[in-house]
Amino acid sequence: MMLGTGIQLTLLAGPTVPIPAPRALMEALESVEVSRNATSRSGFQLVFKVARATGVEAAAQHLVAQRLLAAFNRLILMVTLGGRPSVLIDGLITNRQLKPGEIPGESHLTITGEDIAMVMGREEKQRTHPGQDMTIIVTKLIGEYARYGLIPLVIPPVYLDAPNPAERVTTQQDTDLAYIEKLAKQVGHIFCIKPGPAPGTNVAYWGPPGMSEPPQPALSVNLGSHTNVESMDFEQDSTRPSIVMAEIIDPGTNITFPVPIFGSVLPALSANPPWEGGSQMLATRKLNLSGATLTQALGRAQGIVDQSMRGVVKASGALDVARYGRLLEPNGVVGVRGTGHGYDGLYYVDSVTHKIKRGEYKQDFKLTREGLGSSVERVPV
Repeated sequence: MMLGTGIQLTLLAGPTVPIPAPRALMEALESVEVSRNATSRSGFQLVFKVARATGVEAAAQHLVAQRLLAAFNRLILMVTLGGRPSVLIDGLITNRQLKPGEIPGESHLTITGEDIAMVMGREEKQRTHPGQDMTIIVTKLIGEYARYGLIPLVIPPVYLDAPNPAERVTTQQDTDLAYIEKLAKQVGHIFCIKPGPAPGTNVAYWGPPGMSEPPQPALSVNLGSHTNVESMDFEQDSTRPSIVMAEIIDPGTNITFPVPIFGSVLPALSANPPWEGGSQMLATRKLNLSGATLTQALGRAQGIVDQSMRGVVKASGALDVARYGRLLEPNGVVGVRGTGHGYDGLYYVDSVTHKIKRGEYKQDFKLTREGLGSSVERVPV
């Protein structure tokens, strides 16, 4: 399916090993929407124009579509832009809706699904992980889904607790997905699936928001012929940031320790992060951390502070992929220019939504950072 000059969409689907969709099926594809989120599960929706199978050829095409697009079949969408292929989503079909049309040949079949992380959330389990810290547990759980092409990329938190199995045993009473997300939340990490780089493979990322890679080319606003964004709006919520002031009694030593966390350990993307303005401008949280070790308490407190700092400044907008010249990726950093000193600079890409129709390819996006002002003099163009 051609989306514009040098942009092509490829669909693979099937019960075990996805295969390229036949030409007739691609010609029936009217629209695609893929939501990629850095902090939650991603998903897709495809709309096909369908007709009643009246002839032998039409009946054969109908059977092919039914077989390839059956519930729980695997579906992979790829885009080739400028000769470079990128995997948009790798997931499973979860829902099918048929809307008959009043005019023959005007019926529509809508296929909806979720990314491959869905398979990790299908079975509740009760088991223990003796003597294993969070990173070992998460790596092990992801590894159990290697048949789906999951490749673990696990980044240790700042405070990593290594339990002594003689004193306590880590217990799981949830699905693997829910448990991995629970562990991530305790230390301010995220868990997301990045499809690719090759079809059928997926990077399962568990770690802090991905700010280590080079920034993506700038989103440009109000810059004449250099403008590559169709719209962009900003919002500032100064009530989000908080600090933590708590005390714990360490169960191993029976000693009371203070647990004060005043700022984020994440790289600052703004010139004026909230923790540099004085604690009087920040909300204070008193936590009940009884039963936690000092390392656990510090990790949970730091995670709460890190999460509160994210999203103080939010931006949302839309771009045309052909004009931007590449795909904007979530769980990374992008530059913004042309909006003025307060809002120019680097932002974390929280989510993107691909909206695809024949001859048209747009992306909606949501960006976040912790404050106003640019932390860099120039952003990559």
